[in-house]
Amino acid sequence: MNLTIEETIMSEMCPCGSGKSLAECCGPYLNQEAQAPTAEALMRARYSAYVTRQLDYLRHSLAPELQESHDEDAVREWADSAKWLGLQILDTIGGSAAEDQGVVEFAASYEQDGAAMIHRERSRFRRDEGIWYYVDGEAIAGPPVRRETPKIGRNEPCPCGSGRKYKKCCGR
Repeated sequence: MNLTIEETIMSEMCPCGSGKSLAECCGPYLNQEAQAPTAEALMRARYSAYVTRQLDYLRHSLAPELQESHDEDAVREWADSAKWLGLQILDTIGGSAAEDQGVVEFAASYEQDGAAMIHRERSRFRRDEGIWYYVDGEAIAGPPVRRETPKIGRNEPCPCGSGRKYKKCCGR
């Protein structure tokens, strides 16, 4: 049996990482056959829209007051230049089917220009008349970088072996 392109795409695993097929997960939202029931479901669908290049969905799922200022060119450029590697939901606050506000913190892994990147964000969502919308997001820096070795004091011997103090040698 030969599948159409749409059927092939819908039988693939959903990019959002749910473990379900695209048809069972984000596909109905992307095709606007159904509404995301929670803020997290909308977040997953928005990620899947980037991966599958269904960029109209990103505008459609924005809060109505933001749709006019949506920068389609910038969204297209990011979606096209990135190789999307995965989505991790880090935290959710509210955003259930019984609530009207929600926050989803996530990390989206991607590769761009050969470099591995992670976009980590705390996104706010709002439900109006039963429809969830993306409102805005705050980028979050990753965890602090921890040194493998202790910091060298300025008056300690230089680790290069010169016998001089660090401040007079490599610490200049």
